[in-house]
This record gives sequence, structure tokens and C-alpha cells, in this order.
Amino acid sequence: MLTRRTFLLGAAAVPLTVSGYAVAVEPGLRPAVTRYVVTPPDWCYPDTRLRIAIVTDIHACRPWMPIHRIEGIVEATNALEPDVVVLLGDFVEGLNWLYAQPIPMRDWSAPLGALRAPLGVYSVLGNHDWWHDGPRVRTALEAAGLPVLENDAVPLTLPGGERVWLGGLGDQLAFRHSGVDDMDRLIAQIPDDGTPAILLAHEPDAFPKAPERFGLTLSGHTHGGQVSLPIVGRFPAMGSDYGRRYAYGHIVERGRHLVVSAGLGCSGLPVRFRVPPEIVLVEVGGAAV
Repeated sequence: MLTRRTFLLGAAAVPLTVSGYAVAVEPGLRPAVTRYVVTPPDWCYPDTRLRIAIVTDIHACRPWMPIHRIEGIVEATNALEPDVVVLLGDFVEGLNWLYAQPIPMRDWSAPLGALRAPLGVYSVLGNHDWWHDGPRVRTALEAAGLPVLENDAVPLTLPGGERVWLGGLGDQLAFRHSGVDDMDRLIAQIPDDGTPAILLAHEPDAFPKAPERFGLTLSGHTHGGQVSLPIVGRFPAMGSDYGRRYAYGHIVERGRHLVVSAGLGCSGLPVRFRVPPEIVLVEVGGAAV
């Protein structure tokens, strides 16, 4: 028989159970693989597909993102057999010392150096990387064989000879209220010849400001809100001036495409609820959208 005491005990247990799951279970789940099929307006190769794996917001720290977990992320990413891998920033811890202990840069960067893709592995820095020590994070990545694109562009040559430009934007919040982003410098490196161009930007707020030259933007940073409650929905995207507008997923505006990953680690608090860690695989040119 359901008594008032039993009901109250049960009601009290619900938030405790949810909180325990959000702290102790979901942040440490094996990353899901989220797939998107995207055809940007500048994709001029109807018979060509480009598979891009996104790894972002690792936030290496103990106990939430230890070395063995990073090694597992690398293994899972390589198993997807992407054409190119992009690392979209926030490699260092994003949690207070009360919740986590930092991991030396050489220790988390070394396993990332095992990422493999025929067209290469490229990275950009995130705001936490800069708030910690941007130049040192860059040095650690490059020592592991991972080039950092900071307002720089590189051409990718596909097996059939087709060319795609990959541009990495400097972080927009590097100094909290200002950034090291230089879109003019970046776009000047990409010829205006109709060749597809993809923008890598840690914060998705770059998307509405980006030149039309970029038909696709790939971002992280928001963690998908990190918490998504029934009815209420996702928490406003962390560090975004646009709230939930660019919080997560595949967004299309003015014919241009944005994909925002929920990332892998935690920031602020070691909590994830209904926003599990993920590796994203974007198939570019897979179908008209």
C-alpha cells in the first residue's frame, strides 16, 4: 500500500538518483558516435564524399578524463576510418581544483598523437587552453605531431584530385573579453575560386559572422549545454552570446551549415545529464539537405 511516507521517500529519492547519475555515470560514459550528412552550398563534387571526425572539449583531468580514457577516444575515432580528424580545442581541464586534478600536457597530448587519418589531423585552440597557457598548449600539440591552425588555412587534396580548404580560426575568447581570432587574415589565404571551404572555430558564435566563403563551420565549446532537462530543455550554451541558438547539433542558416559537437569532457561542474559525451562524424557531400 502506498502511504504518504512511502511517497515522500520515493519523491526524495528521484532527484538524488538523477544527480548521482549526472555526476557519477554520464560524464564517464563511453563516447557515443553522432553522425551527420551535410551538403554545403559550395560542395561542387557530386560524386565525392569527405568524412570528418570531430574530437573536442576533452578537458583532460583526473578523475573525469584520465589518460586511459583519452586513449579509448583515440581508438574509437580511428575505428571510424575518417578522411580527416579535427580537434576543436579545450584540451586542458575546465574544472575547479576542488573537483579535478590537472594532467601534464605531455601526458594528454601524447595519446592524441596516435590519431590517424589519410588527409591529416588538425587542431585549433579553445578558450580554456588560452586561459591556462595557449602557447604551451600549442607547443604540446605540435610536439605530438598535431598542427595547430590559428588564423591559418591548409588545402586538402582528396584521392580524386579534388581540393578542399580547411581554415582554423583563432579563439574568440582567448582573453575572456577579446580573442586572437583574425578572420581577415584567414580568409585572405583561401582563393576565391569556388573551391569548398570549411571553417574550424572552437566557439560557434563565429558562424553568423563568418564570410559566405565558408559553406560549413565545425565547432564545439558549448558542451551541448552539458545538461538537458525534460520540458525545460538544454541549459543555455556556455559562453555563447546566442543562448541555445547554436547550442548543439546541425544548424542551417542562410543556406550555410554549422555542426556543433557536445564534446567529451566537463567544464564548470563535473556533470552531464542527457548530453552524453560524443565523437562526431560528419559526412560532407553525402546528400542534399
